[in-house]
Amino acid sequence: MLKRATAEFFGTFWLTFGGCGSAVLAAAFPGLGIGFAGVALAFGLTVLTMAYAVGPISGGHFNPAVTIGLWAGRRIPATYIVPYIVAQVLGAIAAAAVLYLIASGKPGFEIGGFASNGYGDLSPGKYSLASCLIMEVVATFFFLMVIMGSTAANAPGGFAPIAIGFALTLIHLISIPVTNTSVNPARSTGPALFAGGPYIHQLWLFWLAPIVGGILGGLVASWLGDTRASRDKPQLATSPGNPS
Repeated sequence: MLKRATAEFFGTFWLTFGGCGSAVLAAAFPGLGIGFAGVALAFGLTVLTMAYAVGPISGGHFNPAVTIGLWAGRRIPATYIVPYIVAQVLGAIAAAAVLYLIASGKPGFEIGGFASNGYGDLSPGKYSLASCLIMEVVATFFFLMVIMGSTAANAPGGFAPIAIGFALTLIHLISIPVTNTSVNPARSTGPALFAGGPYIHQLWLFWLAPIVGGILGGLVASWLGDTRASRDKPQLATSPGNPS
């Protein structure tokens, strides 16, 4: 379990550092900003790359909502939940800390939202609590559907990380204006701890909504088709192999 949890730590670190880092460091860079489309792609690429890198070790969840959703979909045992989530949250916090050290080295740096998620006044588009709740539940629901389907035993071999990475990119393209996109409680927690105050107060939503969406997605995907995962290729969201 130590190797699996360590893989989850590094995978979530890379997701938070790469995705949130693209927003904090690159999205608004004068004349060269990548915009929110670039941020969306960055998040997708972090999952795609680390799914191949450490997916064979841990299954490559990098997200508490994915871990809980896969348990609901009967992909993993309950014993994985606590160690995986602890590792994921610690990875996201560590990534946010490194990102803060880098970002604060720029003259005139202001912490601002620090790529955090929010609703109401903290939503990029000032969307209501209800709108943000629905967005996060629906987006995470379909994320789990893609994960469960693309990693099933009868799915085409070797393509799961690509499908999942593009799914996360699409989710960000849709939901950045609404919530700044969470679908991942760990990713939300790391930056919020540095943004402080109101972002921490709103963090509950970005735990509750993705977990609800993840559970629903896991249950529905399990009901729709074969719950067994293929074990012959690097991928997200499977029960991992032998490393302990």
